[in-house]
Amino acid sequence: MHKEAKPHSSLSLSTCLRAVVGFTLLASISLPYILLTALLLPWRGLRIRTGNLYGKVVGPLMCRVAGTRVVVSNKKRINNSKPAIYIMNHTSQIDVLVGMGLCPMGGCGVAKREIRRIPFFGMAYLLSGHLLIDRSNREKSIASLVSIGETVRKHKLSIWIWPEGTRSSNGRLQSFKKGFAHTAIATGLPIVPVVIHDAHLRWPKHTLRLVPGIAHVDILPAIDTSEWRTETLVDHIQDVRQVFIDTLAPHQRPSPVSE
Repeated sequence: MHKEAKPHSSLSLSTCLRAVVGFTLLASISLPYILLTALLLPWRGLRIRTGNLYGKVVGPLMCRVAGTRVVVSNKKRINNSKPAIYIMNHTSQIDVLVGMGLCPMGGCGVAKREIRRIPFFGMAYLLSGHLLIDRSNREKSIASLVSIGETVRKHKLSIWIWPEGTRSSNGRLQSFKKGFAHTAIATGLPIVPVVIHDAHLRWPKHTLRLVPGIAHVDILPAIDTSEWRTETLVDHIQDVRQVFIDTLAPHQRPSPVSE
């Protein structure tokens, strides 16, 4: 039987060393990047693409430091489908690093405004021109989505988003929020499901514990959204979520109790 990761109160020497090396590397790469993006403030499209380069360096590098080997199936679907809305299940900080490395040129992350508080990375994200959403109340959230749609059309961007909104505590798929579907209707972009397996075992939520191993990623075929309508929004969301459920192993599918 599969055993889900449980938080440990103590950290191994290996984890501590990885954390020190990771923080040092992140600071040394992020500081020059922050200065560069500050110089590029008038050109958001250029900052976004510079941010993509930053992500393609930092994401895979931090995964290596964490001891996670990422194995991707059908990686060509990333570029073959763009511009698109790429959606990924969220169980670990590893997911963010993997997303940074896979996100295509001209692709934007969508993150909560709280990301600004993360040392170095938060400032780098803010200056990159990538997208922020304010979830403090419904009106602000809707206004954020409208702004995102306008920015995507103006700069011909792709979007990378975690539709669950927050990390799962046990690796199991959670309910999807409606934002990604509203954005699909507003932009007409196809949706590309990106399914990551066992990232919660590599870096469990609410811990600093790093467990070396493999995280598999499946890039699934694009889903056409050109006929989507607001009136059938809930059905579209359920259909997309079912694709994830069908692809995930049993220990990462939603708990029967929560459904």
